[in-house]
Amino acid sequence: MNIAILDDEFDTVRTLDCYAQLAAHKVTIWRDHTKDTAALAERLQDADAIVLLRERTPIRADLIARLPKLKMLTLNGPYPHVDLAACTAHGVLLCGGKPRPSSATAELTWGLIISSLRQIPQQMASLKRGTWQCGLGAGLRGRTLGVWGYGRIGQQVAGFGRAFGMRVLIWSRESGLASARADGYAAAPGRQALFEESDVLCLHVRLNAETRGMVKAEDLARMKPGALIVNTSRAELIEAGALVAALKAGRPGLAAVDVFDAEPVTDLNQPLLNMDNVVCTPHLGYVERDQLERYYADQFARVLAFERGSPLDAANPQVPAPRR
Repeated sequence: MNIAILDDEFDTVRTLDCYAQLAAHKVTIWRDHTKDTAALAERLQDADAIVLLRERTPIRADLIARLPKLKMLTLNGPYPHVDLAACTAHGVLLCGGKPRPSSATAELTWGLIISSLRQIPQQMASLKRGTWQCGLGAGLRGRTLGVWGYGRIGQQVAGFGRAFGMRVLIWSRESGLASARADGYAAAPGRQALFEESDVLCLHVRLNAETRGMVKAEDLARMKPGALIVNTSRAELIEAGALVAALKAGRPGLAAVDVFDAEPVTDLNQPLLNMDNVVCTPHLGYVERDQLERYYADQFARVLAFERGSPLDAANPQVPAPRR
């Protein structure tokens, strides 16, 4: 099979142990990113299978129609960027599943919280300028951690908050609130209270039609001037423009973000990158060696299972598998 792997910016995939699974196949790895349909069609014209990196590259109907050799796509996680109907119409099998459990995003969330509250980027810059310390940061113990979303990542973040001696408030769907109460956490009295009472507020909610823009300007305006909002989920959970406006208005006073409306970020004039009260990272939540090892091992297993005629995790199983 001709296998194409997209968006491997640091040429990481060939260094992973699981890459050996593809030794019998022709593999082309693309390190630079493009969303241009014509460029993608040229790159992928000989691909039998494409391995995708989460939602980075859209696979729409116009591209699928220009890839007559394509037989299958594989990815982990949700696939709002893939036209499933077009895949089915062109006989392309889409194979995907939930990534195996990981602590990578929860760990990064806490790295961002501590970096922001203790002013680590600013203090490092001050030290390198020869001016020693540049201000006073804030600690965690005794403060209130708000967690919106009590799924796998939210549960881990709440547990870390408890370990740091914080008061933890959970806001979630009713099933999530029931789980949080069973785990000994307090449910926020309401959405308004979550924003008003949190010293640190973390978003751990999946992006879909219901959650897009769920955090409004009026929500952010309720936060304390010294509060921190952390988003390691998806930028689109916050309504467009609301976070920048809120930070300029001083409520909340701080933000830490790992996600952006358009990724990868190429516009260095993006406001969040140029605000002293914001810590930004380039979507590192799942970008950690152990996580990627598991991630690509699952991807490659799907490719090989497809080749054997026994596909795994098919989103459109009506597409026939290849015959041996």
